[in-house]
Amino acid sequence: MAAEEECPNRGALAPMYCDANNDLVADTPSDPSKLLDPDTLVFAYTPVEDPAIYADIWEPFIEHLSEETGKDVRFFAVQSNSAEIEAMRSNRIHIAGFSTGPTPFAVNLAGAVPFAIMGSEDGNFGYTLQVYTRKDSGIDELKDLEGKRVAHTSPTSNSGNQAPRALFPKEGIVPGEDYEVVYSGSHDQSMLGVVAGDYDAAPVASEVVDRMADRGLYDPEEVKIVFESKRFPTTSYTYAHNLKPELAEKIKDAFMSFDFQGTALGEEFTGVTQFVPISYKEDWEVIRDIQEANGITYTRENIE
Repeated sequence: MAAEEECPNRGALAPMYCDANNDLVADTPSDPSKLLDPDTLVFAYTPVEDPAIYADIWEPFIEHLSEETGKDVRFFAVQSNSAEIEAMRSNRIHIAGFSTGPTPFAVNLAGAVPFAIMGSEDGNFGYTLQVYTRKDSGIDELKDLEGKRVAHTSPTSNSGNQAPRALFPKEGIVPGEDYEVVYSGSHDQSMLGVVAGDYDAAPVASEVVDRMADRGLYDPEEVKIVFESKRFPTTSYTYAHNLKPELAEKIKDAFMSFDFQGTALGEEFTGVTQFVPISYKEDWEVIRDIQEANGITYTRENIE
């Protein structure tokens, strides 16, 4: 039977996946021989400036995940969004945190199944797009970016590129036309570049720059915010679609039962108290709309 006949509903998913229940994520394979039950689970977190720091921060959770699943669990540091997505597609990582913009790419190209997000006790979650500039830059609103050099993070980043391209024209400024776009590689580098004067301004994720300020990586007194968006979902936590269902349930239970209080993870992500369940179809709708407005298609060539 042809693949299309076997899978009448695929949506934007890559050809190796199917979506029979129309939840926009890859179905668990029906063939038991295609299910994974590895002795060692590999967990990756979205690319950051210093992966070694985050390996230590995630250590209490890694231990908890190991206890709950009965598996050895290893933290794997990734260098880029494309590398993280490829690693899940090729079964080299089994659990991963994907940042907001790359999440739809991970879903459609790597069979990632988003199920959790960091949130508060009342179940709230999210972050905003903020545009930072130096206080002495002479930039007071988005229209003042005309003719300036502005740091975006990477093509797939939501707050660092896609949301600005979708939202800024409504504010009277078109990225890439009214100002020069320079890709910095990360929110950290964008912010540090603004502080150093390498860039005139930068759209960044509020949660990232808040953590940078907490670590003393820049002086908040030297910068100002000239634009802030409505709230977006943060990093999605996912498992590979082809994990054995019993294992996937243990992974989800481990996330939901983790206590942030008194851990390095709780100290790093201030205001967060627990993982809360999410629906990719519903909670990422605004992100998919932004990407559609930008003409984004979910191909490997468009990841970076």
